[in-house]
Amino acid sequence: MKDHTHKLLAKAIGTIEGAEILLENGKIDLAAGRAYYAMFYIAEALLNEKELKFSKHSGVHAAFGEHFDKTKELDPKFHRWLLDAFDKRLVGDYSVDVAIDRDSAVAIINQAR
Repeated sequence: MKDHTHKLLAKAIGTIEGAEILLENGKIDLAAGRAYYAMFYIAEALLNEKELKFSKHSGVHAAFGEHFDKTKELDPKFHRWLLDAFDKRLVGDYSVDVAIDRDSAVAIINQAR
C-alpha cells in the first residue's frame, strides 16, 4: 500500500470517529457531512492505488464510478453510497430549511465504516 493511501485511510478512520462524536452531541447535519468526507477519503485512497488523483469531488466521483463501479471491481453500491452521501452533505452544509434526520446520518456513518 502506498504511503499516501495509508494516510488517506487513517484520515478516513478519524473522520468517521469525528462523525460519531458529532452525532452523539446532536450535530446531525455535521455528522452526515463528516461521514461523507470519510467515504471521499476512502475513494481517493482507492484511486491513489491506481495512480489517479483529482482536485475536485466530481473528478473523484466520476473516476470511482469508472474504475470501480463500471468494472465491477467493487460492488456498485459503494459508488451509489458515495454519491448519496455527497447529496446529503450538500443539504447539511447549505440548506437552512431542510435538516438531515438522525436515521439518515446513522446510515451514512455505517456505510462509511
